Amino acid sequence: MTLTAVEEVRAAILTSCAPLPSAELLLVDALGCVAAAAVTADADVPAWANTAMDGYAVRAEDTTDAPVELEVVAVLAAGAAPDPARPVGPGQAVRIMTGAPMPPGADSVVIVEWTSPVHGGRVRVDVPVAPGQNVREPGSDVRAGQEVVSPGTLLTPALLGLMASVGRDTVEVHRRPRVGVLSTGDELVEPPAELRTGQIYDSNRPLLLGLVIEAGCTPVDLGCARDDRGAIAAALESGLDRCDAVLLSGGVSIGDFDFVKDVFGRLGAARSWDVAMKPGKPLAWGLLRGRPVFGLPGNPVSAAVSFEVFARPALRLLAGHPEPVPPTVAAVAGEDFGRRPDGKVHLVRARATREGPDGRLHVRSAGGQGSHMLAALAAGNALVVVPDGSGVSAGETVQVVLLAGAPG
Repeated sequence: MTLTAVEEVRAAILTSCAPLPSAELLLVDALGCVAAAAVTADADVPAWANTAMDGYAVRAEDTTDAPVELEVVAVLAAGAAPDPARPVGPGQAVRIMTGAPMPPGADSVVIVEWTSPVHGGRVRVDVPVAPGQNVREPGSDVRAGQEVVSPGTLLTPALLGLMASVGRDTVEVHRRPRVGVLSTGDELVEPPAELRTGQIYDSNRPLLLGLVIEAGCTPVDLGCARDDRGAIAAALESGLDRCDAVLLSGGVSIGDFDFVKDVFGRLGAARSWDVAMKPGKPLAWGLLRGRPVFGLPGNPVSAAVSFEVFARPALRLLAGHPEPVPPTVAAVAGEDFGRRPDGKVHLVRARATREGPDGRLHVRSAGGQGSHMLAALAAGNALVVVPDGSGVSAGETVQVVLLAGAPG
């Protein structure tokens, strides 16, 4: 049996994928998408000088000898425009609310906590202020012509707010991939139906649909197909009609009823590998009708690990991420991850925590490592990359793939 390195398999898959076409989305719908075009500010933000605090707009030179009393000549609320014909003169002040434009003649704001009202429409200023104090200058956040979002940027809530602040209500993004998930196998039963001998509940589909959502894609549930070439082909063709990519689990090994690779070959260009990793050795892949389709192993942990190593990078590429392969990070092995050489990289389900005064990442096994043991996968938040060889000893540095719930 010839094993193929993880990097070689992943490169073959990613070389055949490309970002999806762009689409114009409302900002509220674009969270988690990748920008397909630059967004540039047409004007300064803020567009005019305004106050950062509630208080009184004054001439700083009038407060030099504070405490002083000033005449309150107007009140200015946020959203109101000052009267350009009535500038603040010597000995005068304007009551002003946060965000309101600075009135002409005033160059600073005394916060309300540093003042007290005086009868007769006057205010006492107890603390001197400097020119520009508590004033937001034009362009202090964003300058006209400044690029606020670059192509390839993952859109966060803060970036949505930033684009709105420069007057945008839509953004051009790479379309969010629609990803179908199909389980295969005569032994699979939908919960909560009662199990008969030889049957198991279909855990792969909820697991993979959840991973699709967590990857920022739109999930499409394609159900479960029995171990029959026609049934698998019909379900897969239905998915190809509706989706940008499809994930199948089960039926990719060399058993008498493993038909997925055969179906792939009938529908388009397909390949299969025995990957030099554990779990997740068998993998089928095809570019069918121009859409990437993954045949993942049937054991749930193997399916999840194969998703992380191969499917997630491909889906990130479809979504326009400039770096489709999530990086590994260094961590301290909190225990021995020993093993015999077998020609494979082992991806150990582990729990990552930050420990010690330096807050370094430490990893320990999350439990049983069988490819059917979902409990350990659920208890973990990382995959420890144990290379082929003698393993890793406690205290050594090891590379880790962080999963959902891992510490930042």
